[in-house]
Amino acid sequence: MRVLVLAGGLSHERDVSLRSGRRVAEALRDVGLEVDERDVDAHLLSWLREHRPNCVVPLLHGETGEDGALREILELVGVPYVGAGPAASRVAFDKPVAKVVAARAGLHTPRSVTLPAETFRELGAAAVMEALVDSVGLPLIVKPAKGGSALGCTVVRDASGLPGAMVDAFAYGDTALVERLVEGDEVAVPVVDTGEGPRALPAVGILPDGGVYDYSARYTAGSTEFVVPAKLDDDLAAECARVAVAAHEALGLRHLSRSDLIVDADGRVWFLEVNVAPGLTETSTVPLAVQAAGLELGGLIADLVHAAIGPLDQPAG
Repeated sequence: MRVLVLAGGLSHERDVSLRSGRRVAEALRDVGLEVDERDVDAHLLSWLREHRPNCVVPLLHGETGEDGALREILELVGVPYVGAGPAASRVAFDKPVAKVVAARAGLHTPRSVTLPAETFRELGAAAVMEALVDSVGLPLIVKPAKGGSALGCTVVRDASGLPGAMVDAFAYGDTALVERLVEGDEVAVPVVDTGEGPRALPAVGILPDGGVYDYSARYTAGSTEFVVPAKLDDDLAAECARVAVAAHEALGLRHLSRSDLIVDADGRVWFLEVNVAPGLTETSTVPLAVQAAGLELGGLIADLVHAAIGPLDQPAG
């Protein structure tokens, strides 16, 4: 069986994607699969038609890999792939829309406002920011409505920091999500489905040195302490698992996702966002959860490949 790992792309998360791709390719080779590695370029479609892999593992992070477009192309050429379909990817990638879907499924999600840059220009930035603080309250977290790896995300504890936070968010997209910051224990919960229904892997507790799990804290070795399983009592651990699976199902995801959650001081679990192409680097949370579950990364991804292609009687072209 031949598998193509797609990594790289042109998003701000290119370097993270390449690191994820290298790790997954090596892990799949370790379990005996024949693996090709490619970036996304003008020759990809012709390569797919000529070599016809049994399955694609798309590991492009950010807009070019998670907005559903690439998955639409893979479906057009009839190549199976691991991960959520195009429509579900689009919904999950749009944080404000994903929050609405999660809330309708009965999950707790922080109060927020979604605003395009044009609103600030048309109504006056000062007036809009004053209304945000009055309505949503402090502290806040400002983030791009689309994107990952915490790029463009800023915690705002004083109103004077809001203008700079908005500028940072708009540097990564034309729409910003302004959300009430929920203080508590941050956990990441992967969900996998190899064909027997979605199940949560152990929650990973996240303890960044600087208190904020930003891009540097995510991808600089030693900048964040990860505790797996997270230090939660059995009931809270079960609730985190339930929330992650509920989000996965409500959003129509498949194979693999990762939900980012906050457990507040009262024991309430808050859904923040979900990722359909979670990082699989040496400092990413999913491989830590895989290991804590007693699994091997290569074996798990191989199982997801089998789930994506169905019966193994489909030879490569």
